[in-house]
Amino acid sequence: MLAMLGLVAALLSYPTALSMAEASLISMPTEDVHRGHAPVVFLAESLTPDYYADSCPDVRGLVRSAVGEALQKDIALAAGLIRLFYHDCFPQVHMHTYISTSMCPETDSQGCDASILLAGAESELQMWPNRFLQRAAVQLIEDIRIKVHHACGPVVSCADIMALATHDAVLKLIEAFESRSLDVTDLVALSGAHTIGGAHCTSYADRFAGEANSNEFVRMLLHNCTTGDIRDKQDLDVTTPNKFDDKYFGNLEAGKGVLNSDMQLLHDPRAMELVKGIAENQWWFWNQFDTSIRKLGQLQGPQGNAGEVRTISCSVPNHKSSNVGEV
Repeated sequence: MLAMLGLVAALLSYPTALSMAEASLISMPTEDVHRGHAPVVFLAESLTPDYYADSCPDVRGLVRSAVGEALQKDIALAAGLIRLFYHDCFPQVHMHTYISTSMCPETDSQGCDASILLAGAESELQMWPNRFLQRAAVQLIEDIRIKVHHACGPVVSCADIMALATHDAVLKLIEAFESRSLDVTDLVALSGAHTIGGAHCTSYADRFAGEANSNEFVRMLLHNCTTGDIRDKQDLDVTTPNKFDDKYFGNLEAGKGVLNSDMQLLHDPRAMELVKGIAENQWWFWNQFDTSIRKLGQLQGPQGNAGEVRTISCSVPNHKSSNVGEV
């Protein structure tokens, strides 16, 4: 469940998350623009959510159905789609100052143009921060493209398919979170579990997108990842890594959150106020964390005789063919 909290936190990077993907619909196949020669422009005034009303009227239904089916099998794909959309739309920085060009070729981004999906040794997808994007999310966009083009012909751009898929992933995640009777206060408090523990570089590689040139703390993280052993762990609380206290929240306020999903808490007004309040009141954090962790522990598991007490090992069900819930 904590993993789901991290996914929902990522959504808060867009205060208007539900309209974000709709506003990203485009009226030209921007992935066909020859990159390197087109200027970066903002197309908000020329975008229209009903652009495919005539050429592919069921595009939303086709995408929604495919995303829903995929998320039923693996909810983590929602985070993969959101990160993929972000990395495509946010111009990537020139990181050759910090990493050899063999690891990170220089790439010019044209914003939301689906260039992140292009294959090749020198492609944007091979840039070091992008190497940790979920390849399953990339494949899902391709699978949806095949379905949409089969139904309507090659009229819907890959960029629009990715925008629509991300929009539906946001909706599914919010539904899953709210269905468990957890709210933003619980999200922020439970994120405080990151006051102890560490993470490998692969867990926060998306922190480098767009910030490596301007943020000293991110430059430090990037330096550690590219000069040290990639298996080394970075403390999530850089102030008091071995104490369960409120310093983690103060670090977020100071821009020193290691995980990108944690930093996104500052982009939602509700979550930001909670972060500030907890950073100033450790007792509040302890009390709220206790309340929220209790709510988390009360989420309904297998009921009645539907479960089993595993007797062989916690990693092995008593009967491999059993369909009962495992506890």
